[in-house]
Amino acid sequence: MATAKTLWYCTNCGNESPKWMGRCPACGEWNTMVEAPVEKKSADGGSGSRGLSAKSSDGRKPIRLKEIDRSKEPRLSLGLPEVDRLLGGGIVPGSLVLVGGEPGIGKSTLSLQIPLASGLGTLYVTGEESERQVKMRADRLSSADRLSPDRNPDGEQTLIFAETRIESVIEQAEAIKPQLMIVDSVQTMFTDTVESTPGSVSQIKEVAAMLLRFAKTSGIPIILIGHITKDGYIAGPKILEHIVDVVLQFEGENRGSYRILRSIKNRFGSTSEIAVFEMTGAGLKEVANPSEMLIPMHEAGLSGAAICATLDGTRPLLFEVQALVSSAVYGTAQRSATGFDTRRLNMLLAVLEKRAGFHLSAKDVFLNMAGGLKVSDPAADLAVIAAVLSSNFDYSLPGDSCFAGEVGLSGEIRPVAQTDRRIAEAARLGFKRIYVSSFTPLNEGLPKEIKTIKVADVPALVKALFKNA
Repeated sequence: MATAKTLWYCTNCGNESPKWMGRCPACGEWNTMVEAPVEKKSADGGSGSRGLSAKSSDGRKPIRLKEIDRSKEPRLSLGLPEVDRLLGGGIVPGSLVLVGGEPGIGKSTLSLQIPLASGLGTLYVTGEESERQVKMRADRLSSADRLSPDRNPDGEQTLIFAETRIESVIEQAEAIKPQLMIVDSVQTMFTDTVESTPGSVSQIKEVAAMLLRFAKTSGIPIILIGHITKDGYIAGPKILEHIVDVVLQFEGENRGSYRILRSIKNRFGSTSEIAVFEMTGAGLKEVANPSEMLIPMHEAGLSGAAICATLDGTRPLLFEVQALVSSAVYGTAQRSATGFDTRRLNMLLAVLEKRAGFHLSAKDVFLNMAGGLKVSDPAADLAVIAAVLSSNFDYSLPGDSCFAGEVGLSGEIRPVAQTDRRIAEAARLGFKRIYVSSFTPLNEGLPKEIKTIKVADVPALVKALFKNA
């Protein structure tokens, strides 16, 4: 019996090589080459993908650029306003959407909630669960009273198909012609044209290419559910993210109740948007105003807390920064940060010691971003310093004050982007003061009910906050 031929694939870029290499010659990544059997060749010389051969059978011809219609893409509402907004106004017919996230974070819940909330005729392909398991989850989701009025909570318009062979899935979709197709998950699907196990690089690449071709030719939008690796990247070759039109990724802690759905790639809209959900017993609940869940949920007068006015994409968010400063018990000071870069925390503490004269080297400093957020916005620097100093002095900051500014190594407070939007969001939530950089250019027409306090450096901030301490 002849030995099956194999090739080596790069999991990062999909580059092929006849032998193993420590470093991919295409993308330069190390230790990303995996072995997989050579794909079968179809009779027409293609790779086996349906309709992916070089010859064209649909009679299409090139058209002039000026003749292309620029009108807005038609879109279908998914029944969840936050998801529609994240996609740019709804899902585009014929598009391929990839949703990734950790196990148990809510990918399958969201994918089943969409057909129940939208009422679209949906073919739900499950490769991980049985029909009975899907039905049990649908009954739990249908009990929610927040679904749209035109929904079909009994799943009358939703067809469940437990199958992992992609040829059978496409055959059923061609016969049913649904308005929407959902595949959970792409790593469980396989095609007969590739001699390897489901989830391998060659299988994922071929399955995604076949689904893309089907979506574009039929006009049926497809939502793919994808697993992620322990490093937080979507499992499979990087080419999977290049093939699809939209990549959405769930973020958040499984033990927490809040989830963030972030747009990583979107050919039909902006990638500067997020949607926030709360995981409840009846599924994912949309959070239209995330700031209300992130602002303080404790009694007033506690030290070590400061409110930051951040910007995630184009959405302003106000959340609480919590700090605890105490004497080092074991002689060596500890530095711990949850949801914030520990190296940046060390830098800010060094600025406080060098530029403002606060001796924190012998004290433990613990930092936490409330709500399980992971913050990378430089505007959080000012709130971090304010929270640390508040805990150090055991002096509570006014509950109606918030902060937005970046701190430099020389102790100066630098302006941040779109300060006007941050101020408007703070005023809408009832805050009376916001501390920003003195170099921030402000436009006219800002809310009158909030006072903007400009500070040039860290000593000026200390003087403004603790003059009565």
